[in-house]
Amino acid sequence: MKKLLLAAAATLAATSAALAATPYLFAQSAPDLPGKVDPALVKAGEYTIDPAHTLVSWQVDHFGFNDYIGLFGNITGTMTLDPSNIGQSSFSIMVPVAEVTVASAGLKEHMLRAGKDGAAPDFFGPEPGMAAFTSTSVVQTGANTATIEGMLAMNGQSVPVTLMAEFSGAGTNPFSKKETVGFEATGVLDRTQWGVNYGQGLIGNEVELRISVAFELAAAE
Repeated sequence: MKKLLLAAAATLAATSAALAATPYLFAQSAPDLPGKVDPALVKAGEYTIDPAHTLVSWQVDHFGFNDYIGLFGNITGTMTLDPSNIGQSSFSIMVPVAEVTVASAGLKEHMLRAGKDGAAPDFFGPEPGMAAFTSTSVVQTGANTATIEGMLAMNGQSVPVTLMAEFSGAGTNPFSKKETVGFEATGVLDRTQWGVNYGQGLIGNEVELRISVAFELAAAE
């Protein structure tokens, strides 16, 4: 019995040691990602959006039951960036509204439907064009964060919008071989300011935006 207990104790000790070493082993084998949250890797210059890896998502309260979420892709735009003087940075983003992605085909049809008898559409109408955000000021708020003020033109209206942005990584894309900088930005809109009034009282007026954007260096300074 004594030998059995000693053997069990030895096995338990060996197992514990192996488990303790597991995080270390995983850490040693973790890939060295090309993008890093290191401002020193950011180069000054003119950037263009990588449309294949940039998305804008939105969500709005649906009848008080849950948040309904939609997505825009095929985003285009440009950015002028000087990491030594963030306040002089500027950028613009163009979003093709007609390419909205939602879970319901019926909802998408409704969003792009013309108004009845010449009235304004409930959402965007059949020719919504581009939603365009253009920055007017950039204020650095932390090592990797900034507040961005700008104008959002959509549905024939241009309204001030504030975005909270966070630097998410920089480095060389191993496939395109281009210097890339990534940001995540969030903001809250009142949809009625752009004439989207459908379903008030049942559908929330506040729309939460999240922008995940990758910019590629076009010309270094």
